[in-house]
Amino acid sequence: LAAAALLITIVVSVPLGAVAAIRKGSWIDSLLSGFALIGQSVPVFWLGIMLILIFSVHLRWLPTSGQGGLQHLVLPAVTLAAAQVALVARIMRSSMLEVIRQDYIRTARAKGLSETSVVVGHALRNALAPVVTVLGLQIGNLLGGAIITETVFGWPGAGNLLVNSIGARDYPVVQAMIVISALVFVVTNLIVDI
Repeated sequence: LAAAALLITIVVSVPLGAVAAIRKGSWIDSLLSGFALIGQSVPVFWLGIMLILIFSVHLRWLPTSGQGGLQHLVLPAVTLAAAQVALVARIMRSSMLEVIRQDYIRTARAKGLSETSVVVGHALRNALAPVVTVLGLQIGNLLGGAIITETVFGWPGAGNLLVNSIGARDYPVVQAMIVISALVFVVTNLIVDI
């Protein structure tokens, strides 16, 4: 679940942040700023319940709980990714704005390169460095948020196992889950730093 949410975060937030930076001051930029504010303010459990009400109860497009096919993964992954998308898109925007002001971007434009080539070939690559660092740090939030999200959606994953183990006072499982989560977090941050 956390991996799917991380994939959604990367695929959605990097282009959103880049477009908002390129179109600074436009309605797209304002929309992203509003989304970032709301996305980071809304609790995961509340967003999950609202998505269930809208897409499962009223529209009947997606299942409310369980683990079957990809349709069962959509709502929990989007719920878990929403706050991360808001944060990473905001960081991508500010990083991109910083890179666009650099002299080498001005030089690339003066050479006659197309705007797409300048943005994708030069600016985007350099703007991703802070984003990758933040994504490594967000792994901890994704693992913690997965516990709440799995509980809301009845998803039988590691978070649900942890909650059930705490309720059953199965301390060896709780300890193992905490150690595994900490290990994943530390290894991910080590890889990001390299």
